[in-house]
Amino acid sequence: MNYEKELGNLKENLEKAKSLKYRAEARLEQLKKQEEDIIKELEELGVQPEDLNNEIQKLTTEIDDLFKKANDLLPTNLLEKK
Repeated sequence: MNYEKELGNLKENLEKAKSLKYRAEARLEQLKKQEEDIIKELEELGVQPEDLNNEIQKLTTEIDDLFKKANDLLPTNLLEKK
């Protein structure tokens, strides 16, 4: 067995692992910062993160209602004639 070659491979793999670790740590920090920014923006809008699903559902219902009202206001009898 060639111990020098094996040791060289171990060192190379260790350096690759270190590099991956540093990149993963940097990405984690980036994602944490994004999370903080999103939470801050939500709070500025008056929405708590734990209420986000309810707020989305409420807004979706509101949008659906507004579309229905807009469609109800259209003069469909005139549009059908064209």
